[in-house]
Amino acid sequence: MKPILYLAVTLIIAGAIASCNQKKTTLSAEDPNKIAIHNNGVAIAYSDTGKSDTTLLFVHGWAINKSYWADQRAFFAKQYRVVAIDLPGFGESGKNRDKWDTKTFASDVDSVIAALKLEKVVLIGHSMSGDIVLQSAVDNKDAVIGLVGVDNFQGPGRPVTEKDKKEFTAAMTQMKLHFRAVATDYFNQSLFSKTTTPEIKKRILGDVNKADSVIAIASMNDGSDFNEIDRLKESNQRLYLINSDRQPVDTTFMTAQKIPFKIYYVHDSGHYPMIEHPTQFNEFLRLVMAEIGKKK
Repeated sequence: MKPILYLAVTLIIAGAIASCNQKKTTLSAEDPNKIAIHNNGVAIAYSDTGKSDTTLLFVHGWAINKSYWADQRAFFAKQYRVVAIDLPGFGESGKNRDKWDTKTFASDVDSVIAALKLEKVVLIGHSMSGDIVLQSAVDNKDAVIGLVGVDNFQGPGRPVTEKDKKEFTAAMTQMKLHFRAVATDYFNQSLFSKTTTPEIKKRILGDVNKADSVIAIASMNDGSDFNEIDRLKESNQRLYLINSDRQPVDTTFMTAQKIPFKIYYVHDSGHYPMIEHPTQFNEFLRLVMAEIGKKK
């Protein structure tokens, strides 16, 4: 389990007590021009806007959905192809499987890249999807030209202690017993800022409360030992971060391991800078795209 999840769930308890993929491509009855995408029989819902040889592929965070990228779709589709997906288990995508770990979610992203025949892809992952898009970048080295995390990778390489593990286990127990109460308390204490508006809080908590709790908990507690530093090295990508300034990134281990990175901080934002401050967020992502474009 990733160190950031141990630390995040520690806050919950304090406040609350791919492998081989089978890809299937068909025509959708809803829209004869839109490809229906499946990964091992699981439908993947997505939006596809704009036309370009360069694609921004957005992947949402825990318990939310692709609609959180609406401002980015509107802004960037004027210049790029913009694809946003619902991870299986969330939004409008299928739930007909029993694996909810990082590598399996990454295989869903891989399936979208393959089905849409994307060749110059910038992967953008929010929250838990930072590791998902990182694994997909490793899986698709020939296609991926950029890697962007959104309010994640707050301490890659930071060791997990025995205390972290015990607190995480205890927090998972509480989540299973009182999912909505624990999640709500965690978001209010740890993910929202003083400037997060009531409307945004209501939207996010509404989506979290509608989530399948079994899938949501399984996706947080995937049982894998995902090594972010090793995967960052393997991806051969500079890591761009667009993060809230409420929690500065611990760059100690990335610096020690000579991982190339660049961080943009969105001021006065909670965990959802793309909807809390879309103008500032889009400007930072525009700067990232300009830098990536110089390398193409």
